[in-house]
Amino acid sequence: MGEPEYFLLTLVVTTTILDIMSRRSTAHLALPLEDSIFISLQKTADSLGLEAEQLLKPHGLTGTQYNVLRILRGAEPDGLPCRAIGERMISHDPDMTRLLDRMEKQALISRARQTDDRRVIKTRITQAGLALLKSLDQPVRELHKRQFHHLPSSRLKTLAELLEEVRARGPE
Repeated sequence: MGEPEYFLLTLVVTTTILDIMSRRSTAHLALPLEDSIFISLQKTADSLGLEAEQLLKPHGLTGTQYNVLRILRGAEPDGLPCRAIGERMISHDPDMTRLLDRMEKQALISRARQTDDRRVIKTRITQAGLALLKSLDQPVRELHKRQFHHLPSSRLKTLAELLEEVRARGPE
């Protein structure tokens, strides 16, 4: 390929790339407000969640496992069946049984079939699970303070109220 052809090919490729990029930025600006808000919420949740995962990882926990432990601590001393744990989760886990299996192997939870209804298996947090959760209470509180310290409490309250309104609307 000669120099003129190479120059022409480079010019065509560059022009095409610039055209694609300009269309992307135009499409981004043309998003409806609701779409932009949805994307912003997703990005924010991902960013905040990654920080929490980094805090939990050295303790051998995922965010989902931490959530299960908190749910079970709140259900003490009775414990909960698997389905009830799933209903209280922040995010849906399609394989709750496998998640609980892993946590039981770590001795963070225990499961026992009920004597009054053999179909029901109750899950309870163990002393090791309670101790781990207790050791994380303060670091998690401090993480959340750092994540939101730049917002005045009045704005945080408004944000909480708005998010609650969005969740309360129910499926359509």
